[in-house]
Amino acid sequence: MGLPGHRRTSSHKRRRASHFALKRSNLSVCGHCHQPVVPHRVCANCGYYRGRQVIKVKSKLSAKARAKASQAASAAKDKKE
Repeated sequence: MGLPGHRRTSSHKRRRASHFALKRSNLSVCGHCHQPVVPHRVCANCGYYRGRQVIKVKSKLSAKARAKASQAASAAKDKKE
């Protein structure tokens, strides 16, 4: 079994470990729904890629919640007018 030949100094360890940091991910904007999306991937929000629908994405809201949300939106719109 091999043993270390020389002591690794703390500065050498830190210099070696300087590349271990996480990189910030680059996000682009979906052309269809304008949500942040990883480049070259299908948008998880709407299912579009390069201007066309590739997958069908189920709505995250149930039918009752969707109806309630639309009622709240129309009520807010009526208040503005």
